Amino acid sequence: MPVGNDILIELDNVSFSYGLVPVLERLSFSVHQGEYLGIIGPNGGGKTTLLKIILGLLDPMEGTVRIFGKDRHDFTERYRIGYVPQRATQADGSFPATVFEVVRSGRTPRLGLFHGFTKKDNVAVVRAMEIAGIERYSRTLIGDLSGGERQRVFIARALAGEPDILILDEPTVGVDIGAQKTFYEFLESLNQKHKLTIIFVSHDVDVVSQKTQTLLCLNHNLVCYGPSLDLLDDHILKRLYGQEAAKIKHNYHV
Repeated sequence: MPVGNDILIELDNVSFSYGLVPVLERLSFSVHQGEYLGIIGPNGGGKTTLLKIILGLLDPMEGTVRIFGKDRHDFTERYRIGYVPQRATQADGSFPATVFEVVRSGRTPRLGLFHGFTKKDNVAVVRAMEIAGIERYSRTLIGDLSGGERQRVFIARALAGEPDILILDEPTVGVDIGAQKTFYEFLESLNQKHKLTIIFVSHDVDVVSQKTQTLLCLNHNLVCYGPSLDLLDDHILKRLYGQEAAKIKHNYHV
């Protein structure tokens, strides 16, 4: 999808530490409407912490964060950002909820905790399931689905809130290789056909560099940021992964 001029997320000199351990150091970048942004970097490099700051779950020690043009503290329309957390597909499969019930819970950020679901909400839930291709599982218990099917359920849950941005943190963890190809095609469709802005965090350098439009390479600080296929070379991989760079390159087939 062509990237628009509107800036949806903007970070300016953002830093964060856990105690005395710095995790993010002076990050500055922006996400535009319609962008498909991939974020890669080593374990412990700050990827999930960055997402939590964008989502308002953590406060930066320094710098500013603006969401849809507002300071993060003034931004109240949380439903405009859909979020699929790490290992969502590995949630307790014994929980006695149907797919419809799980997806419908994604409407709560729009409604608040103490408002009942309306016909409009149910229509949005059905549409989200149709987009995710899981409408046939509506009455199925979440625990009876495969990892790849659960993955789509949790994305449908995020879509049920009718967000402008979808954020996914390592969404293919626990999903078999066969289901991953279809999943990446699905994300591309969300971006291209449904005009959804996507932020996709992954350890898979190959996939992220090929599927996303823009790449953000993070290892506590911003190693690189720009068009995906123009960025990755030996120098950047070494700055990102250190001694692991050779292994990453061996598995990297652009």
